[in-house]
Amino acid sequence: MYALETKELSKLYKTETAEIRAVDAVSIGVRPGEFVALVGPSGSGKTTMLAMLAGLLRPSLGQALINGQDVGGLSEAALTAFRMKNIGFTFQSNNLVPYLTAIENVELMLRLNGVYGRDGHGRAKSLLQRLGLGDRLNNLPGQLSGGQQQRVAIARALVHNPAVVLADEPTASLDTERAYQVVETFANLIHEQKRAGIMVTHDLRMCAYVDRVIMMVDGRLAQIYTTHEEIEALAKGRERVK
Repeated sequence: MYALETKELSKLYKTETAEIRAVDAVSIGVRPGEFVALVGPSGSGKTTMLAMLAGLLRPSLGQALINGQDVGGLSEAALTAFRMKNIGFTFQSNNLVPYLTAIENVELMLRLNGVYGRDGHGRAKSLLQRLGLGDRLNNLPGQLSGGQQQRVAIARALVHNPAVVLADEPTASLDTERAYQVVETFANLIHEQKRAGIMVTHDLRMCAYVDRVIMMVDGRLAQIYTTHEEIEALAKGRERVK
């Protein structure tokens, strides 16, 4: 049973002279507890794909399914409610609320899902401690390093127990050591908590921590790497996809 699945998913943009297929009939599935990297050159459709999975863009054709629910078929109000409960999202820029502390940023996601008081505080604190931020709970984002801010963003994405976690270039602004730490932590939590995770990345070295690598080229599914040997070779072969 897939937690996340696409069926012939496509996104088309029409100009006066042409039809551009940013994503062209892509079908994939991700099971609970599986961490997948989505890679490919710039313009390959990775971010568009992720946006449709998150319900931030409507598909032109096909389906994006989260726990069997076609997110593209929901009304705006229903989509907002469904996304809030079932999807966790981290961005290139962590988008933390600057005037809220680390724990308050994480608690905010719980409050949006109707969890308040001791229960919410305890869940947020426990996850931040698990991420090595037990001594930074009351720091504002501006008082945290880039890697620490990204770990707060990961906690915020996971704390409400979503079925699916989506990450768009979560290490883009980090140095290599912190990038490895963030992705390793992310992978460990996805595996332990049985979430379905997809990470868009240009940095192939980060693929060392994933279970599968899906490569897109010109909006289409080009290659899937599934074995440890294939993924290790990919991670060591080149540093970035241009």
